[in-house]
Amino acid sequence: MQRLGLYGGAFNPVHLGHLLVAEAAVEELGLDKLVFILTSRSPFKQNDETAPDELRLRWLRLALAGQPRFEIDEQEILRGGVSYTIETARRYAIAFPNARLYYLVGADNVPKLNEWRDSDELAKLLEFAAVPRPGQAPPVFPKPFRGTALKGFPLDISSREIRARIRTGRSIQHLVPPLVADAIHDSAAYR
Repeated sequence: MQRLGLYGGAFNPVHLGHLLVAEAAVEELGLDKLVFILTSRSPFKQNDETAPDELRLRWLRLALAGQPRFEIDEQEILRGGVSYTIETARRYAIAFPNARLYYLVGADNVPKLNEWRDSDELAKLLEFAAVPRPGQAPPVFPKPFRGTALKGFPLDISSREIRARIRTGRSIQHLVPPLVADAIHDSAAYR
């Protein structure tokens, strides 16, 4: 049975914490492939300052270049509007009927899973995996969700913090891959 990981997010911008979570998921869950799904707009982050889709997609491509276990799925940005995980989960369940589907989330999102659109169906289609931030307890998945706490490489980096550093002219070196840092600088995003 194929083991397929789905990693949805704004990746606004993609950073080393995202990549370490992805690596941990592949290793700890024995994934055959991990698909990064770039969201158009999160229903839970309506007021966040989000870089244009084409920039976030470019940064993600740069970050994942040369890594055959990772792929990018553009379906949510092509659909536009608010991104709902259930719509993507349904498509993957149809496209990969015999696969075991895992969905990566931040541990801080686990208590809110029952608030996600069509949560009962979502819980049937996907197993969840989360890496707690440093100092956080392992997440407890609410019923009816099935989930795994990954050990990962807990690293306390956030896209919000990176955007703030860019706005104030501070370095993002060692927080994002070097090619991504160059591309962000060239785009003048978040200024």
